[in-house]
Amino acid sequence: MSDVAALPQRQENRFSAIVILILLEAALVISWSAGFVGIRFAIDHAPIFLILLWRSLVSGLLLLPFALTIGPKIRLKSAAPQMLFGALAMSGYLAGFALAISYGVPTGLVALITDMLPLAVAILSWPILGQALTPRQWLGSFIGLTGVLIASGWSLDVADVPLWAYGLPVLGTLSLALATLLQKRSPAGAMPVHQSLCIQCLSAAAIFALFAWHEGGVLPVLDAGFIGGILWLVFIATFGAWSLYYLALRKSSPARVTAILYLSPPVTMIWAFVMFAEPLSWAMAAGLTVSLIGIVIVARAQRPVHG
Repeated sequence: MSDVAALPQRQENRFSAIVILILLEAALVISWSAGFVGIRFAIDHAPIFLILLWRSLVSGLLLLPFALTIGPKIRLKSAAPQMLFGALAMSGYLAGFALAISYGVPTGLVALITDMLPLAVAILSWPILGQALTPRQWLGSFIGLTGVLIASGWSLDVADVPLWAYGLPVLGTLSLALATLLQKRSPAGAMPVHQSLCIQCLSAAAIFALFAWHEGGVLPVLDAGFIGGILWLVFIATFGAWSLYYLALRKSSPARVTAILYLSPPVTMIWAFVMFAEPLSWAMAAGLTVSLIGIVIVARAQRPVHG
């Protein structure tokens, strides 16, 4: 009798857990898209490398007290690889998509190109890890790239953007994929996320400082738009997105979380349309759909990457 009485309570708890998970995943998609939208907003108030410098520097400095006091002691041997990963994963990736947006590549298209990370990891796994692509991975890569070409072809017709700018998010995504594979091969022990993210942010800030200095200076712009953009990028696009990402991984499977992140490009496209009047088209929607099919095929066929 007690089991029968407890059944509605268990069903209610299960329903509550599903609702919480859906809300968590929705927040993850929104915060993941916020990085692209935040960059698009901030470039109206400051040069691009100054934005990236202060996004990385503020994020790293806020994490520094926690990195120094919580977790194992940070030693140069374990910090050095994280500096390299910061140069590739943070500097290369952020600079690639941010520069593309600053040159006028549609924000949603940039989000779509950077969502090709599973394809980039699969392709680079061959020379780095000696893992040849399976037929399904080749098929998925071809379909995914076809979708990007469909969306990009429409963008070339409506946007006055230099052709080479479309390659910037591709280079950024390849840089992040390279860092991902090198991190898997690194002999260094696993470092807590808050420590590795702190080192990577500060390493990226040092690199961005050189470019910002060349661009005109490293001092922040005392403007509400710039300050608001940096706070948005730090707390929502950096801390919010990554915290929600790891929380989602705890409550769900990696495959589900990865699939949820594929919703980021359409959300970014709609967001950019509402905030910045960036045009939408059926060709963009078709290219997005084709690309996501290719990404899913590659991701489902991806082998585990062992360290």
